[in-house]
Amino acid sequence: MELATRRGATQVILSEHRRLTSIVSGMLRVVDGMASSSGSYCTMLMRAMLYYIHEFPEQVHHPKEEQYLFARLRERTDEIDAVIDELRHQHEEGKLRIRALDRALTRYELAGVVMLPALHDSVYGYADFYANHRHLEESVILPGAQRYLTVADWAEIDEAFGANRDPFESLETEDSLDDLYRLIVQTMPDAQT
Repeated sequence: MELATRRGATQVILSEHRRLTSIVSGMLRVVDGMASSSGSYCTMLMRAMLYYIHEFPEQVHHPKEEQYLFARLRERTDEIDAVIDELRHQHEEGKLRIRALDRALTRYELAGVVMLPALHDSVYGYADFYANHRHLEESVILPGAQRYLTVADWAEIDEAFGANRDPFESLETEDSLDDLYRLIVQTMPDAQT
């Protein structure tokens, strides 16, 4: 894909999208297996996945998209303003969906299998939501950025997202998100790294 090789920030964004996609795929596998698996193991894994989504995409990835990529695009063109508005709205909706997933998981933990259908629906709803969100960014925003942004814009954006290239190496705490990501991926049913 040409986008993946042209700009450092684009590579980082696509890599982070792939990581989140693997987490969301894992959530689908876990919730599908909850009816026949150990509840505490599955809920622990699901909580780890929700924590990862809250701490990295919601706290780092999305704010940088808005602050750097979306802002520069708005300065250069108004052709994709409606898409940027929709994506900003989706970033907010994503936070609400993660909170709703957390509540659905808590209800499952407290009430048991009777709450599994609601949790299942929440996970599948989030997966569909995220797939549509990712598609919009990759099919409209990134090509638009390649077309409209200047060399100076890209220098700033590449620097900002460059810090994300391996954002977990600098974390020396035991709850490093990179370690958490590896643990999640290795622990998922039918794990593929």
